[in-house]
Amino acid sequence: MERRQLWCVLAAIVTMNLLCLARTAYGEEPKDASLQSRIEQLEKQVADLKKEASAPAPQAPAAPAAPAPKEPPATKSVWSNLDVQLYGYIKGDASYDTSRTNPGNYVMYVDSEATRNNDNEFNMTANQTRLGFNINGPASETMKASGKVEFDLYGNYASENKAKLQMRHAYMTLLWPKLDLSLIIGQTWDVVSPLNPNTLNYPVLWDAGNTGYRRPQIRLTKGLTLSEKISMKFEGAIARTIGRSSLADPTVVESGEDDGFPTVQGRVSITFPFVGPKPTVVGLSGHRGREEYDIDAAGTNEDFESQGVFFDASMPVTKWLTLQGELFSGRNLDNYYGGIGQGVNTTTLNEISSKGGWIAASLGPWSKWAFNVGAGIDDVDSDDVAANARTLNSSVFANAIYSWNKNVQAGFELSRWNTDYKGVTDADDTRAQVSFIYTF
Repeated sequence: MERRQLWCVLAAIVTMNLLCLARTAYGEEPKDASLQSRIEQLEKQVADLKKEASAPAPQAPAAPAAPAPKEPPATKSVWSNLDVQLYGYIKGDASYDTSRTNPGNYVMYVDSEATRNNDNEFNMTANQTRLGFNINGPASETMKASGKVEFDLYGNYASENKAKLQMRHAYMTLLWPKLDLSLIIGQTWDVVSPLNPNTLNYPVLWDAGNTGYRRPQIRLTKGLTLSEKISMKFEGAIARTIGRSSLADPTVVESGEDDGFPTVQGRVSITFPFVGPKPTVVGLSGHRGREEYDIDAAGTNEDFESQGVFFDASMPVTKWLTLQGELFSGRNLDNYYGGIGQGVNTTTLNEISSKGGWIAASLGPWSKWAFNVGAGIDDVDSDDVAANARTLNSSVFANAIYSWNKNVQAGFELSRWNTDYKGVTDADDTRAQVSFIYTF
């Protein structure tokens, strides 16, 4: 019986009892015994209802257990089945030069002022904007795999507002942590001359004392722990020899490819505590490659060697001051940004020798400010170059960078450039550059 019916019966009993009490109070007796009998029947029904209500409800038969859901099949993400991280920055540059520079948006050297003295110029570009992807995994108990792909927009300098992508990095890394051994396959920085100063100018003192670039390679690196705070690193690579076109027919043969053998690069470095809060790193590196240069249509050729020795050092002096720099000496270094972009004298068919280096200091950060100052020089053997060729190129720079927040920066850089020529008027330039950078 439902609870509603129980309450109706209880209400009827209470009502009948109240009527009996009322009659008794006024001295009235029930006219007959039927009313009393009816009350007793109702009380019995209430007792039965209470007993029924207190009995446990019958259990419904248990439903059959639902089958366990099947594991969904492994599916590949729309993006990737690996950990892929997007990074990069948007960079806008505006610059003013007091003389004509090469190539213009950025400075590598100053054009001779023999015909155009103090021919000032203004440039504005967003071509240094950079986009990259870091790829992590998969990893096993013994090996970790990763990769990087990175581009900027200096792939086509001919059309300023129609920039094209330029591949900077595209390589995979296989790392065996327990062996402190890694293998890099693809395009990335050279093993030799690995440091760069912090400049707002796109070429980081290339052709003005800083050497080393990016090229396809297969690189093996082995670390060696000497003590708790001292370690060494050994790096070796076979790299693509980037040469020049044939003198006889520039559309046919590339001299680095035509030699039939890659360039060999190597570096040994040591990391040790010195004067600062972080370890000092000192490295010695070198490379040797060869080009086969076709000089006429009959297939006559000349071999040219490209070789260099490089020294690099990075020294954190205090928490707010880091010194770093490099020295180099070699010949036929134009594809390593030595020799002020000159590798072979095509008249005498001799390699061009050069030497130089750079030094820079990074200061800060203090609050939201950071500062960088430095200088570089590339000194070419004037006996190796033809008339009107570049014989010396130097630069001094200083910049200040302000961080509005962790993603937005603004910077100002002032630099002085001097380029000497063989037999023609030398050139100098003062450059002022403003940069805005949004990182992501």
